Amino acid sequence: MESATVRVELVEWGQGEAAIRLIRETVFVREQGVPLELEWDGLDQTCWHVLAWNDHGKPIGTGRLHQEGKQARLGRMAVLTEHRKQGVGQALLRALLGLAQTRGMTVAYLAAQVPAIGFYEQQGFQVTGEMFDDAGIPHRAMTLVLPPAPGERR
Repeated sequence: MESATVRVELVEWGQGEAAIRLIRETVFVREQGVPLELEWDGLDQTCWHVLAWNDHGKPIGTGRLHQEGKQARLGRMAVLTEHRKQGVGQALLRALLGLAQTRGMTVAYLAAQVPAIGFYEQQGFQVTGEMFDDAGIPHRAMTLVLPPAPGERR
């Protein structure tokens, strides 16, 4: 899973925890003011995680997938400021959606921060709910019906 100078890998929580914590605490806690206790919700050990690395081997972005039956709940998508608008978020999202598809999930959903709605719409997601507050940040629910994995029948 690669993009120009970005490498995205599926990582185990134990393997990627330090890098994931650094990125999420930088973006969500320090930048956006999300309380630390809300950021660490206790779900990470049961989620699939992806990490993006730049060409110098520095972790620059992350996201997670929580499998709920045939549904993929995506979240905690974060890219360090200096690496935004360079395709990192798209590479992370593609990796998570590909994982969901290969694991037989049929729908992906997420809670998008309002300024990120356009990004997710460009990837095929549709707004499905009213605006709501999460940690003091306005969000909207969004969903995407996933196509079957190659060779899969539904």
